[in-house]
Amino acid sequence: MTFADGIWHQIFSFDNYSELLELVRNSLIAGAALGLVGGLVGVFVIMRDLPFAVHGISELSFAGASAALLLEVNVVAGSIIGSLVAAGTIGVLGARARDRNSVIGILMPFGLGLGVLFLALYKGRAANKFGLLTGQIVAVDTPQMNWLLGTSALIMVALAVLWRPLAFASADPDVAEARGVPVRAVSVAFMIVLGLAVALSVQVVGALLVLTLLVTPAAAAARITASPVLLPLLSVVFAVVSIEGGILLALGSSIPISPYVTTISFTVYVACRLVGTYRTRRWGAGRTVPQPV
Repeated sequence: MTFADGIWHQIFSFDNYSELLELVRNSLIAGAALGLVGGLVGVFVIMRDLPFAVHGISELSFAGASAALLLEVNVVAGSIIGSLVAAGTIGVLGARARDRNSVIGILMPFGLGLGVLFLALYKGRAANKFGLLTGQIVAVDTPQMNWLLGTSALIMVALAVLWRPLAFASADPDVAEARGVPVRAVSVAFMIVLGLAVALSVQVVGALLVLTLLVTPAAAAARITASPVLLPLLSVVFAVVSIEGGILLALGSSIPISPYVTTISFTVYVACRLVGTYRTRRWGAGRTVPQPV
């Protein structure tokens, strides 16, 4: 076997694939739930220009998960606690974009430093440390899946309640406030929902690549439609395809899941960008959804 063949076999291996497929049933179910959550939350991340906030929250989510790993308690719970602390802090202290970015810039290195400290103190399996950074959904067990599905259901309920005022406040906060929408309260509530979504996404692609679930699918969808119905629908489809495709491709290989998920997600984004550019040049179809990415 040549060197190139060896590398290819590491990246794509389908030996005993049908047997391995039975082992990731929980992962596929959890992946579908996370794709639904990530796709819907991502729409508002794009509308409200919050990709930087997603990254900042993920760092404290990483710190919380690392602390839980060190203390030998539920890692998902630790990740959620870290995310909620970050999201609450950003939501309360960062009402304006400039203040928000400053708060995030302070939280990010603090969270990353704590996470590195906790992992340095942890003497267990190196794979557990690596998984927090690059994802490990292929190894989802039943208790962890219950946490993921329960939190996903909570996020969906919160989005159902917040959707209309949140969409109004995201599109035009000044008019929404004049119409009686509690813009600040809605913003803080969404930051909490975002924190939960980040904590779940960290379980899939790790703290370093969480943007690929909460930003890229929605950004791709926004390139080809501004419809308030099609935009979240396509965002969910793109997120689910990225996660499930990543799980299925990573199953037989020795490579972490995150490169597969990120590659699929990025490919979808490039394709949508090309389609959007073609439509704009041919028909002059402009976008009405903010495009920060």
